[in-house]
Amino acid sequence: MPSHQAIPRTGSLVVYKSRPARVLAAAEKIEIEIEGGQTKRVRPKDILSLHPGPVASLAELRPPEVHPQEAWELLEGTETDLKELAELLYGEHSPGAAWGAWERLSEGLWFEGTADALRPRAGELIERDRAEREAKAKADQAWAAMLERLRQGRIEPEDRDALGEVERLANLQGEHSRILKALNYEETPIAAYRLLVSVGYWPATHNPYPTRVGAALCNPELPIPGLASATAITGEPERLDLTHLPAFAIDDEGNQDPDDAISLDGDRVWVHVADVAALVQPDSELDREARARGANLYLPEGIIHMLPMAITEQLGLGLQAQSPALSFGLRLDAQGEISEIEIQPSLVQVQRLSYAEADRRLDQAPLADLAQIADRYRQRRFAQGAAEIDLPEVSVRLHEDEVLIRPIERTGSRSMVTELMLMAGEAAARYAQARELPIPYATQPTPERIDQPSSMAGMYAYRRLFKPSRTVVGEPGRHFGLGLDAYTRATSPLRRYGDLLVHQQLRQHLRGSEPLSAEQVSQRAGEADQGGITVRRAERQSNLHWKLVHLKQQPQWKGEGVVVELQERKAVLLIPELALETRIRAKQGLALDQCVPLALAEVDLAQAECQFRLLG
Repeated sequence: MPSHQAIPRTGSLVVYKSRPARVLAAAEKIEIEIEGGQTKRVRPKDILSLHPGPVASLAELRPPEVHPQEAWELLEGTETDLKELAELLYGEHSPGAAWGAWERLSEGLWFEGTADALRPRAGELIERDRAEREAKAKADQAWAAMLERLRQGRIEPEDRDALGEVERLANLQGEHSRILKALNYEETPIAAYRLLVSVGYWPATHNPYPTRVGAALCNPELPIPGLASATAITGEPERLDLTHLPAFAIDDEGNQDPDDAISLDGDRVWVHVADVAALVQPDSELDREARARGANLYLPEGIIHMLPMAITEQLGLGLQAQSPALSFGLRLDAQGEISEIEIQPSLVQVQRLSYAEADRRLDQAPLADLAQIADRYRQRRFAQGAAEIDLPEVSVRLHEDEVLIRPIERTGSRSMVTELMLMAGEAAARYAQARELPIPYATQPTPERIDQPSSMAGMYAYRRLFKPSRTVVGEPGRHFGLGLDAYTRATSPLRRYGDLLVHQQLRQHLRGSEPLSAEQVSQRAGEADQGGITVRRAERQSNLHWKLVHLKQQPQWKGEGVVVELQERKAVLLIPELALETRIRAKQGLALDQCVPLALAEVDLAQAECQFRLLG
């Protein structure tokens, strides 16, 4: 059809960018009118002639609705042009019919080719494409309906799968979201969090942080060997029977994994620790799983264990009538120095006490004697430069949708247990060092300045000078904060992989078996440290989240903050009852360690922020 290639004349119908246009003037460049009345000057190659016209108005191009089936059947097996297709469809070749025929050709369902050479498509292709287009139209309709529901702040069950992309972005597991983009939201985790909460996909108090940092969210489920079968395989030495000694596992009320207990045998202190290494052998499936996790994850919502719960039920001290343990025996001289270190697999009979119950019995034997020994050890540590930072700490727990925040008080029994556990850690370190047994030692470099602050602001500033503790394998190094020249963590193998690794090495030595090499210990400790970093980040961010939930549920909250740092325009405050740090605009007259009255101003869970205002 040559007319489609020729320069069109005034009044003719052409196609410009897939839409109809009317030619107003034809010269070197062609002036056209497009829908809406706008005019343009275009090159001949930018347009396609459809009909010579005349076209008085583009509004005339409204051909009637016709079904192309009959025209398709008549043309089957042939090739034709747009003029004949218009006549078959509409019975005429008017501008409106030409435009209607062009639309049928452009849609690519019934016909294919060009205006000068078009042909009917194969029937099976038509059916396939029609089904695909209908499915797409249905999906587009569902998409539009979902977006409208989201704008209204609601969802239906069928929307949850689609919102998975928003959840991935909110959990830092994706970078883009088609839904957020369509709703003109920023494609950020904060915006994603807000949307998911606003439509009820997530509850208003949802804690995203364990998922965001990649922490394991469920307890491991692995087969557990029986203790008798495990000891038969490994050839355990006979257990020392210490069931005649009163032994006490002292911990917070409601503790679920008691892994240490204390006894006194004359002047010998015994620290008994759950004998996890008797069951969890190096490089076993249990060992690899615990190593990957690094530690128990303690969330306000509950505990995610690094080992199956069945191990705690079997080995937790005081959970059975008698408990297998790895016991650390030692004596303390008048200067608080450790001597006569003994490490033995043992059998103990343990009574469980809360710190409150233990405090009430601190004036009774044997706890009174253990407290005196612990105090002697503490005095030695501080004489050797140990540092004490006494800043507010709280326990955050979720109980039946209520956030419970309780202060952690440094009571006599808590201090006693802390010292006895440090004593066991030093004893384990010295025992391993003397036998050249590779274990992970905990060290901490000395800060640039040594101070002994007594005020909250002083302690806050001093803590910022502290360098992170480090794990070393080989020769132990000094741990500045503890005031010890040799120390390893060895009293929580149910809760921390590093402690379990120490136990595995000690157990191999006690069995007379070849322990892991320093290189193997270092590699395992490094893996566990990475898991521990994830766990601590999840715990820290989750505790803050639930503190903010607690405040959001109490919009009229009022309390006190202590000024711990003065900046150029702001002051840093600690709120003791929440162990929460906040910043407010500095006002003249504020001084370090000053207590100031505060009121809650705003809480933003999505940004993990809250604002307070000064009262008075």
